[in-house]
Amino acid sequence: MGMIDVTEKPVIRRAAEAAGKILLSVDTIQKIKDGKIKKGDPLFAAEIGAMNAAKQTHLLIPHCHQIPLDTVQVTFRILKNSIEARCLVRAQARTGVEMEALVGVSIALNIVWDMVKYLEKDATGQYPTTTITEIRVVRKEKGK
Repeated sequence: MGMIDVTEKPVIRRAAEAAGKILLSVDTIQKIKDGKIKKGDPLFAAEIGAMNAAKQTHLLIPHCHQIPLDTVQVTFRILKNSIEARCLVRAQARTGVEMEALVGVSIALNIVWDMVKYLEKDATGQYPTTTITEIRVVRKEKGK
């Protein structure tokens, strides 16, 4: 068992992009647009958190190799009742970077939730409509 031995694999250019969404109320989306979130700009915090998370993936997922990343790019698209996050990761490595992209986008969405949760709770403290969804790898490149 243990990690897969990639010693004999060549170091090549690799990239992966992951995406996901967080569903939020229209009021919360407007407050984000207006810069009225108590903790600050959730997209700025989510960008930095996603970059840090992608770089630390090997500490979170036991079978992942420690990969020096060449770039982590995080982008957001604000929609009517959701925010789409994307995380693009590139590296020169012996193994792919899909997990790094997935961890990055997942953490970005969790940070957004954390920063707006006080707006999303109902009277009983629950989150009836707030949802993180559609997390997936949208693109993978190997050797290009």
